[in-house]
Amino acid sequence: MAAESEDKLVLGASDRIELIATIVMAAAAILTAWAAFQSAKWSGVQAIEFSQANAARIESTRLDARAGQLTSIDVDIFLSWLEAVSNEIGEGLPVVTSDGYQPLEGTLSTFFYDRMRDEFKPALETWLDSHPLTNSDAPATPFVTGDYTLADAQAADVKLEEAGNHTQSALDANQNSDNHVLTAVALALAIFFGGISSKLEAQRNRWIAITLAGLIFIGAAATLANLPKVLPF
Repeated sequence: MAAESEDKLVLGASDRIELIATIVMAAAAILTAWAAFQSAKWSGVQAIEFSQANAARIESTRLDARAGQLTSIDVDIFLSWLEAVSNEIGEGLPVVTSDGYQPLEGTLSTFFYDRMRDEFKPALETWLDSHPLTNSDAPATPFVTGDYTLADAQAADVKLEEAGNHTQSALDANQNSDNHVLTAVALALAIFFGGISSKLEAQRNRWIAITLAGLIFIGAAATLANLPKVLPF
């Protein structure tokens, strides 16, 4: 009777191990599928973010190139205007007074002045207000004054910053994808130890295997729960 009772106890323990192993492996299999799904979704996010970063960087380059072209136009017109003003001053025309530049109808300097871009004129006025002809501390050119700004150059900087943000988001998405893959590997280990627990003969070894499976599963599940998620819809 004692031997029969002992056999029943051993059989009962084996059944419990089988039950625990089945539950752990089933739950681990479900979470592995979820981790794989999240890894794939984050890989998609990474691809989208990199694509948006490239698009923003291309737009930044285009805007920066156009800003450079506009600067060249401003420089050429300014130099032509400056030469015309110099000649007109030499001719005794009152084109520059204490109040700044005074356009005179029919003069070459007025021709160039009327064709200056609106973005450049505030910088020219600031430069003239500093009396560059008589003030040695005046800015060398209008282009070094704080009033010379180009909307395209500012937009290019915004796009470049946007590209950097998208790149960082892509790197973060890549890390999230890797983290989900690592979690799936840990869950696979839980399934492995749960599977071999029923194959071991010694009861002690079976409990060790199922305990390892449970601990790994709990750790992986907790990690997976705290990882960023991409909703499937």
